[in-house]
Amino acid sequence: MALRASSKLLRDVLNKKLISSSLVSARHCASAAEAAPKIPHSSKKGRLFTGATIGLVIAGGAYVSTLDEATFCGWLFSATKLVNPFFALLDPESAHRLAVSAAARGWVPREKRPDPSNIGLQVWGRNFSNPIGLAAGFDKNAEAVDGLLGLGFGFVEVGSVTPIPQEGNPKPRIFRMPREGAIINRCGFNSEGIVVVAKRLGAQHGKRKLDETSSHSSSSTDEVKHGGKAGPGILGVNLGKNKTSEDATADYVQGVHTLSQYADYLVINVSSPNTPGLRKLQGRKQLKDIVKKVQAARDEMQWGEEGPPPLLVKIAPDLSKEDLEDIAAVALALRLDGLGKIPLIGCGGISSGEEAYQKIRAGATLVQLYTAFAYEGPALIPRMKAELAECLERDGFKSVLEAVGADCR
Repeated sequence: MALRASSKLLRDVLNKKLISSSLVSARHCASAAEAAPKIPHSSKKGRLFTGATIGLVIAGGAYVSTLDEATFCGWLFSATKLVNPFFALLDPESAHRLAVSAAARGWVPREKRPDPSNIGLQVWGRNFSNPIGLAAGFDKNAEAVDGLLGLGFGFVEVGSVTPIPQEGNPKPRIFRMPREGAIINRCGFNSEGIVVVAKRLGAQHGKRKLDETSSHSSSSTDEVKHGGKAGPGILGVNLGKNKTSEDATADYVQGVHTLSQYADYLVINVSSPNTPGLRKLQGRKQLKDIVKKVQAARDEMQWGEEGPPPLLVKIAPDLSKEDLEDIAAVALALRLDGLGKIPLIGCGGISSGEEAYQKIRAGATLVQLYTAFAYEGPALIPRMKAELAECLERDGFKSVLEAVGADCR
């Protein structure tokens, strides 16, 4: 495969050179038709540069063809850092759109190396190959689930998905703060709606289920299978409400009825500051009413042996102590799956394995990335997993679960 890729690149370089040479000749003939044009000094330099490029391509192709799969995979992930400066030249939303399209088309590397054994864990009865996931907001409309899981994330969360399509806030609405390594996002739940997302997940569900079946038939029954009911990898679906909706509960219930069959877990998003009135739903009474009705909608559906997908609530990072106590009381009373004496997902401010480890020691079972991934790209994922494994080994933990809440005991 490496040699075929090198041959194609070589042909592309030669074709570009021939086209370039033809254009140069045409321009010189037009200006001095009576005499054969001299080759300018810059063209000689260009030929030398092209020759050097061709030589490097051939040498690189020959080298890559000698690598084993793991080394080649590592080389591919490292090579993605070369395109980061190009993405930085684009406006943030265009760069984001291009990244999602690339992942959807499979134009991103695919992780072939196994994760370190000490970072695998089981949560909600599902086996995660690692606790590092991609947060909602990157793949809002479930366009690139397979490509993103293939990058090596332990799980991917799509959305937020609203019942009715909406464009969100006017552009520009995403802003980089490179000195701080931060991004300002005021998209406002731009979504293609649950019908479009359901169709995409339905198609991907069948494909991923087929992949899972074929992998099962060709491997030992004693091997641990990492993934959820929809196939390899864990898929979360984040549900939002429409901006103009007067009944938030009905929006979440509609999302559950339409999308829960494709999800390994569901998230009720009541934390976005970009939807008017949404954060008011985090009050004890409002949240309790919503969760009870959403749970009832989920539980009334027919489920197999694995049961319904776990239900989580995404809360804001700047709540007061009183608000947090109210949410904790609701979580414990209604036995939510993602709050209380049960797994937490830590999200925000994570850009290294050490930072993920600190979140885990503080009580998170799983962690999610977004901003760091937007800045650093796919190369960040294997680096973070290796760093996390080193942190666990350094402090004497044999697994991620042993480290969860270590600083709170």
